[in-house]
Amino acid sequence: MNDLGDHARRLRSLPPSCGPVRLIAVDGHAGSGKSTFADRLAAALGGAPVLRLDDLATHEELFAWTDRLRAQVLDPLSRGEAARYAPYDWTARRFGPPRTLDPAPVVLIEGVGAGRSAVRPYLAGLLWIEGESEASWEQGRLRDGPGLSDFWDGWTVAEHRHFADDPSYPFADAVIRRMPTGYMWLDGPRPTAVTSRIVTDSEA
Repeated sequence: MNDLGDHARRLRSLPPSCGPVRLIAVDGHAGSGKSTFADRLAAALGGAPVLRLDDLATHEELFAWTDRLRAQVLDPLSRGEAARYAPYDWTARRFGPPRTLDPAPVVLIEGVGAGRSAVRPYLAGLLWIEGESEASWEQGRLRDGPGLSDFWDGWTVAEHRHFADDPSYPFADAVIRRMPTGYMWLDGPRPTAVTSRIVTDSEA
């Protein structure tokens, strides 16, 4: 149930989806635990690169980052080339020095909207972190503290609007449930051949 190593092996067995890369999205509501899960899955994958969508979004473009993602990351990876993107500095409110993202066998893309319609054609799999929006947002507010309460007020409105217009959950191959000692992988709402290679029947 909680062995990420077994799931990592299944993900590596998926067909490449973006050039030589198996691009795996980790989506869910803000505060649901996506970053922690992605870090643990990346470690189980032997140090797979993780692209944080927080590095592509900005204060003015919370969800209008798809063109930047395609030009800086998806197009180069689809050609088997290293991607170079400039991460956004949320304190300085400007883009910082470029980072390189190599076309590894598996690359994780983590963040709210990682499974949106503009990204799905490049994905080998879409994982959704289970959690209701209000509960997840409250966890995020507690994590970030009162200093970011104004940001969260604006974020929750923007996230609600995004998922209303462009939902990810209906297309998830697996739903990830946090457990006291790890994670349970459940069948997602999309019944595809990919799902059976990501989640075994015994875990649903």
